[in-house]
Amino acid sequence: MLAVALQEVLTPRLLAYVAKPLLVFEPLDPPALPEVWSPGRYHVRMLALGWLPVGSQWIGLELPDPAPGPGARGYDLRDNGASELIRRWDHRIRIEPTADGRTRYVDRVDLEAGVLTPLVWLFAQIFFRHRQRRWRRLVRRGFDYDE
Repeated sequence: MLAVALQEVLTPRLLAYVAKPLLVFEPLDPPALPEVWSPGRYHVRMLALGWLPVGSQWIGLELPDPAPGPGARGYDLRDNGASELIRRWDHRIRIEPTADGRTRYVDRVDLEAGVLTPLVWLFAQIFFRHRQRRWRRLVRRGFDYDE
């Protein structure tokens, strides 16, 4: 399962799936997201509930070098992004095997949005709980993205 989780976390389709329907990301620059993430900056428009514009965000993707191979003890991915509203959005993902042969996925987010930080923090709490539910659903369905 670790290999599948690693493969999926590197795809924009996973982001789209786990964020839906709370947030939809539309690419701005580049005009289309890649099939597989690579290190770099991606500018996206964010739509709450798929229709309400809530601004844009820079996804600043950092991947480990080199990518993990057989026997790896885990994988880290970082989105060091920002937006007009959120000065710092430092999202770290850790995927690692557990002693019982399962896979652990952990999100950690540090953010800063000035006086709006408490509201953005509250939204992040809701959003990441939603993401985790969607992740678990996707795993139960064998990574079948069709709803």
